[in-house]
Amino acid sequence: MSEPPLRQIRALYNQHTIRVYQAYSDIIADSALAHRAFVSPPFKMERMTWIKPSFLWMMYRSRWGQKDASQKRILAIDITREGFEWALAHSCLSHFEEDRYTAYAEWRHMKELSPVRIQWDPERDIHLQPLPYRSIQIGLSGEAVTLYVKSWIQCITDVTPLAHTIHTLANTGRAKEAQQMLPLERPYQPSAYHL
Repeated sequence: MSEPPLRQIRALYNQHTIRVYQAYSDIIADSALAHRAFVSPPFKMERMTWIKPSFLWMMYRSRWGQKDASQKRILAIDITREGFEWALAHSCLSHFEEDRYTAYAEWRHMKELSPVRIQWDPERDIHLQPLPYRSIQIGLSGEAVTLYVKSWIQCITDVTPLAHTIHTLANTGRAKEAQQMLPLERPYQPSAYHL
């Protein structure tokens, strides 16, 4: 099987929704699950919130939900594909790239106007080691956070037990079993966003 391209969105999705992951404290996770939405407080609408379609990148970022108390609960959030596409269409890269922008000033201007940030970070394997291709992270702020919380979210699921089970299997020499439990993430081709 050939390796994925350097930049590719891989996600669990269907005709209507695409799954992203976030890690939160107990208080935010419990509130989100009880209300089937993020409610402020305890969720902070004024902060940038990062969503990640890659389960293993979320595991890397949160250390399988064991990094600290603010990232101990892993939530799978199914959002509308229209919302996901809106985020991509209204985004700007977090860092300047010469092949993407004609000038640094153009990138800075776009960054100031955009409610969404894009970062491409090395994907991770089952042991959280970096792979030679990247996964997308999407930072939502301002209007994008409001749309995410009030319009895009269709379902919120606590996948912390799944994360802990996969982690235990991977750490006890049962990586193949752990791999089989991972969410089935397939390449996702956005309608307009240029990867």
